Amino acid sequence: MERRNFIKNSALAVALLSIYKTDVLAQQELLRAYNFKPLRNDVGIFTEQGGTIGWLNSSNGFVVVDAQFPTTAPHVIDELKKLGEKPFKYLINTHHHGDHTAGNISFKGLAEKVVAHQNSLVNQKRGAEKANNLDKQLLPDTTFGTKWSAKMGNENIKAYYYGSGHTNGDAVYHFENANIVHVGDLVFNCKFPYIDRENGAHIGNWITALDKIQNQFDNDTLFIWGHSLDPEKVTGNKTDVKAYQNYLQNLLTFVGGEIKAGKSKEDILKTTTIPNAPEWKGEGIERSLTAAYDELKGV
Repeated sequence: MERRNFIKNSALAVALLSIYKTDVLAQQELLRAYNFKPLRNDVGIFTEQGGTIGWLNSSNGFVVVDAQFPTTAPHVIDELKKLGEKPFKYLINTHHHGDHTAGNISFKGLAEKVVAHQNSLVNQKRGAEKANNLDKQLLPDTTFGTKWSAKMGNENIKAYYYGSGHTNGDAVYHFENANIVHVGDLVFNCKFPYIDRENGAHIGNWITALDKIQNQFDNDTLFIWGHSLDPEKVTGNKTDVKAYQNYLQNLLTFVGGEIKAGKSKEDILKTTTIPNAPEWKGEGIERSLTAAYDELKGV
């Protein structure tokens, strides 16, 4: 009887252990809720929380564009390390916002150079001093004005600055061989954008910048967006860039018309959809309306 009970209990223990292990693996998979995937020619993306990260796996090292948060940046680092023992040559920031740069600190002692537009550095440092968390930042040590470039194996990386847009420090980065451009938050794909007027955003200039982007790159160019309403659609083409430019133009046209009609700011902020741009959705339409109103009124 004791032997029978022992066998029965042992079998139950094994079954429970098996269920427990399966549950742990399921939890681990759930916690691993990120996406690390190649796009083409050794360039890929990583998504988890915050702005989309771009990466290059070249013959002589890794390049990472943006860093999300300290809790997520280690995941992209770990995934890249699986591709080979190589140095992290460049960590590049598209602009200063925390969902793109807070994770920089995870690259401390790892990235050989941290690159950003000169205004992005100013904004990041000022914001950190204001928040009293400068010790939690890894600031850019390599900055530029209008252009920057680097050679990595077979890939040429070129940076371009088109003036104020989402902030006054947004730059785009072109992986020429792959013909992939990371535009950061210069494009919010079908998602109401954050327009940071405190740090130099200007919708009119933003529209002009998107014109320059469309003129500079070709129909084969694959673009990486900073954010997308659909998390599966963080890449796209020139048609998508044009669609976002149309959103911004429709935003200015609508708010300008409402101001001309004598509408108050409070009335304008009750708007739920931008006319002729119904595909832009999500939270935060008030940010767009407020930014457009203040810009047009010269506030």
